[in-house]
Amino acid sequence: MAAALRERIARGVLKAGDRIPTQAELSQEFGVERGRVRQALQALRAEGLLSHSTKGVPPSVAQPGQDGERPGGTPEPRPTLVALGPRLVRAFAATEVRIDALCLTAESLIPAVSEAVIGVHSGSLRPESVDVRILLPSRSIDLAFPVAASGEPVEAAAVHRRWLEMRDSQVRVLSRTLTGLRQSHGTKVSVAFRTVPFTPPVKLYVLNGSEALFAYYLVRRTDENGEDVPEMIDTWGPRAQLFPYDVTHGPRDEVFVAQSARWFEGLWQTISEELKLDG
Repeated sequence: MAAALRERIARGVLKAGDRIPTQAELSQEFGVERGRVRQALQALRAEGLLSHSTKGVPPSVAQPGQDGERPGGTPEPRPTLVALGPRLVRAFAATEVRIDALCLTAESLIPAVSEAVIGVHSGSLRPESVDVRILLPSRSIDLAFPVAASGEPVEAAAVHRRWLEMRDSQVRVLSRTLTGLRQSHGTKVSVAFRTVPFTPPVKLYVLNGSEALFAYYLVRRTDENGEDVPEMIDTWGPRAQLFPYDVTHGPRDEVFVAQSARWFEGLWQTISEELKLDG
């Protein structure tokens, strides 16, 4: 339920200030008890997505500057699923767009990039060029996560195969989404994927050389993967809190953005290899 509401907020189905359905309505929609509804809403409040409510009144989607910003206008950390899309839209407002990303998978990038591409199709965004570079883990390494909790070879192979299929399918989706701008709008598009020989413990996005978004992957044990997927040690990237750094926010942020860009460039130019898909 929390994931579904997060997605509605990220897609703009539920906008800032909109009231969330009542607990009774959510209980009926998702077929769960009121206690489960309260737990989901509490989680969304803790992430800063919902305002605090008074008794008997449903909470609303948090307004910018209410739960989403500190005094003075500096953005607070927000979940990746919520924060990344609007920042990519802002990045695509530039004439020349440059996105560099290091991540475990491209799960969070797909809806965020799609949000920006929708802006291009609608005419609200008109970049002349889009240059995207993404670093992902190599298929040939033993990942630190996701891994089978049991350590059994058969289960370990199944988990690795599942991750690899997800990684490669996401790469294909991103490639199609971005390169489609060539045919539809004549945009100069460059999309490149390379691999690194380690499991990223963090995710990093550098946008137009002026903003860096950083998040820790929080490792957890999960056994809610379905009948065909074993219990795993895994992360949930869309929930990871993105810490934003912007060169306009002072010397500290300016140095962080510059060092992030430099770190990414070093990985790209030295230890990374071309990503090759099956088939």
